[in-house]
Amino acid sequence: MKVIKTPIPDLLEIEPKVFGDNRGYFYESFNQQVFAQAGIQVDFVQDNQSYSHKGVLRGLHFQEPPHAQGKLVRVIQGSVLDVAVDIRKGSPTYGKYHKVILSGENKKMLWIPEGFAHGFLTLEDETIFFYKCTHFYDKESENSIYYNDPDIGIAWDIANPSLSEKDKIAPSFREFQSKFEWHE
Repeated sequence: MKVIKTPIPDLLEIEPKVFGDNRGYFYESFNQQVFAQAGIQVDFVQDNQSYSHKGVLRGLHFQEPPHAQGKLVRVIQGSVLDVAVDIRKGSPTYGKYHKVILSGENKKMLWIPEGFAHGFLTLEDETIFFYKCTHFYDKESENSIYYNDPDIGIAWDIANPSLSEKDKIAPSFREFQSKFEWHE
């Protein structure tokens, strides 16, 4: 497994070693020892999966402390433009984002620690998105930021994505009051 640092501290891209032949392929999508060596020492407690058509945008979502979630995200089938936004007060990259294409073909993953808002745009029909979480879902702790906020300036490259009602009315980045603190 290859762990790649991004320009945002603690946010990591992960490229698994894929073994393929005429039968198909095999790869490890999680290995606790490898992750610990990369500084990711977490216990995953919940797995989630979504199915989306092309043009669906989900996000920017997160859970507030004390139920904040770290997420290991990947695509099983299809592809997404995956985005994480640093929402840790005091971070040198507060309000900055990182984006990466995750697909069933490239098998890349993204480790998103607590303190990030997360969203993705599906680039193909029949996309299956999978993620492991470090805390259980807690409805009272869920929050979001408007996906197309001009202060963040994410280049989604889509004019009219398909959004949930919740995502259509998400607060702006300026309205958002972060409960996350940056720790070096």
